[in-house]
Amino acid sequence: MKFTAEHEALRKTVRDFVEKEINPHCDEWEEAGEFPIHDIFKKLGNLGLLGIQKPEEYGGMGLDYSYNLVAAEELGTAHCGGVPLAIGVQTDMCTPAISRFGSDELKRTFLAPAIAGDMVGCIGVSEVAAGSDVAGMKTTAKQDGDDYVINGSKMWITNSPKADFICLLANTSDDKPHKNKSLIVVPMNTPGISFSPHLNKLGMRSSETAQIFFDDVRVPQRYRIGAEGTGFMMQMLQFQEERLWGAANVIKALEHCINKTIEYCRERKTFGQPLINNQVIHFRLAELQTEVEALRALTYQACELHIEGKDVTRLASMAKLKAGRLGREVTDSCLQYWGGNGYMWENPVSRAFRDVRLVSIGGGADEIMLGIICKMMGTLPGKQRD
Repeated sequence: MKFTAEHEALRKTVRDFVEKEINPHCDEWEEAGEFPIHDIFKKLGNLGLLGIQKPEEYGGMGLDYSYNLVAAEELGTAHCGGVPLAIGVQTDMCTPAISRFGSDELKRTFLAPAIAGDMVGCIGVSEVAAGSDVAGMKTTAKQDGDDYVINGSKMWITNSPKADFICLLANTSDDKPHKNKSLIVVPMNTPGISFSPHLNKLGMRSSETAQIFFDDVRVPQRYRIGAEGTGFMMQMLQFQEERLWGAANVIKALEHCINKTIEYCRERKTFGQPLINNQVIHFRLAELQTEVEALRALTYQACELHIEGKDVTRLASMAKLKAGRLGREVTDSCLQYWGGNGYMWENPVSRAFRDVRLVSIGGGADEIMLGIICKMMGTLPGKQRD
């Protein structure tokens, strides 16, 4: 990609923010299981970092997705995965459909405050029995006069305990699974919404995640994004940017693991010589860095095509798949070279090992990515019928 001076200025802004506002507090936030999300988001909003590619009319910068990718990549320099994840939910998961398809009222009521950092958003797709299988979700929104009445639940919802609104995918008719869903913006202070206790996650400990319950939750139908029954399509479009964001966010996080491991292996001596002198180690780290560069190239290529308006479903799925699998490979290999120190909970590579595991699950599991890729290659078998 041809990065301009503007790209590099944005990169520095994000990096400086991470170094000043996030990294000094990561250990504290990881231990607490939360971070001051409204405070951090307001500071991000003041810098324009929550609306990089959003319309200027609603407070965004109006830039193309390459600038968003730069920001996602720099957020990977954070010393924890949970805070960048929470930011990515705001910028690339719960607001793209509002920005692209929402009414002016929705944009002014929810998008503009989200860009300014005055509101925190979350995305409601996954359910206990419907994670990657979006078509199988059960939450309903039934028409009643000018309102929808929502019943059901959503699971593993990042940001939800402190969110001001949710971009909710719900069944609004009895039509086929790909035609019966709508995206609805639901204020989180609406009566009938309740939460589970914070979910006790393996990683991403600094982000707050909970299950949400909807019990006769009533919202105006005008809070629906676009036409009824188009929610599945909109969510699939949102997934592409979510997957590109996730792939970009992993790149520098993995480079950080490699570089910290190089530092440790230079200092740590065994059998009279630094660990890094062992060919098996310095060769392996060279292999891993090469793989990270390959991921970067794939992600950049997908981003360029996305900016040109091309369908990047295939490349975004490949980037997401590669990011998740490489994340596991890099963190596992690096942890091994730290020996017993790598097995300690507070070790930076140990934290990355736990955090990055989500990349192969959230936003569509590896197996879903493989299915999409196979379908676009023409190798996916049709469903067998008796």
